[in-house]
Amino acid sequence: MASRRLGGLPLPGCALLSADDVWFAYHGRPGAQGPAGGIPAAEAHGRHEATLKGPPAGNGWAGSSGRPAGDRWAGLQGVSLEVRPGSRVGVLGANGSGKTTLLRVLGGTLRPDRGRVFLEGEDLCHLSRRSLARRIASVPQETHLAFDYTVLEIALMGRYPHLGPFELEGVRDLAIARDALLATGTAALERRSFATLSGGEKQRVIIASAVAQSAGLMLLDEPTASLDLGYQLEIAALLRRLNTDRGITMVVATHDLNFAASVCNELVLLKRGTVLAAGPVEQVLTRDKVRELYLVEADVHFHEAAGHMTVVPLRKVAEAVRPEDRG
Repeated sequence: MASRRLGGLPLPGCALLSADDVWFAYHGRPGAQGPAGGIPAAEAHGRHEATLKGPPAGNGWAGSSGRPAGDRWAGLQGVSLEVRPGSRVGVLGANGSGKTTLLRVLGGTLRPDRGRVFLEGEDLCHLSRRSLARRIASVPQETHLAFDYTVLEIALMGRYPHLGPFELEGVRDLAIARDALLATGTAALERRSFATLSGGEKQRVIIASAVAQSAGLMLLDEPTASLDLGYQLEIAALLRRLNTDRGITMVVATHDLNFAASVCNELVLLKRGTVLAAGPVEQVLTRDKVRELYLVEADVHFHEAAGHMTVVPLRKVAEAVRPEDRG
């Protein structure tokens, strides 16, 4: 049995950033309400329905930070997003568009300056770190460990939110951790040092730790960053399988359009902190939207052999000058 040591995986913890103009309301059950005068929740049918909505007009917010035109955009503005139970939602956008900020708000590690965040009808600011970690698992883009942990110890870190003060992992925790390793195809590696693994093996072990948290919602930030093509295919297949077999709801932020199309059934396109488009992959992933989001001409079509939409970038296009940016 693994002993607990200092360091380890970054589970949902203290706030890291502050956004200036964010209004969110996640609704997990029928009739849940946001702030006074806010927008009532859409009817929910499961554990992890979440709705993000911009502030209603007339309450003094109106999605504006009050900054002068042309000034730097303020975090996320007027964002509306619904994450249904059992769905796989991809978040796409250029660098600095707000993808990671959105994941931090969803995970409760970033508290919006305006408005409230609800998960299953509960305000996230009223939930403890432990409670959040039992319900939301996060897979970061990079994992830096302070010590040389074994693979099994990494998986057992997912059980920390379920342990009491000074409590060590028990037989049940060990069984859950090993089941998570089995589900991610890493059971044979349990005695290996995490530092000796390949990039793809490390990512599957980190996902195993998230599975061991027994949370219904998993947030993944660039899960295939720096992985070769073979490992990208492995991670895509793994995420689809975990969603299908275990019912884990997923929100995946990624730069890889083809990866998102292969894994997700819904997409959210973020541009300058606002939602450019959202909906089923086939409706959102179009040539026009790719051009508007990335300033790239691309061939976008359904690939029969791959079984999903594919994007082939062709050329960069010039960016139109916005009226607010003109001198």
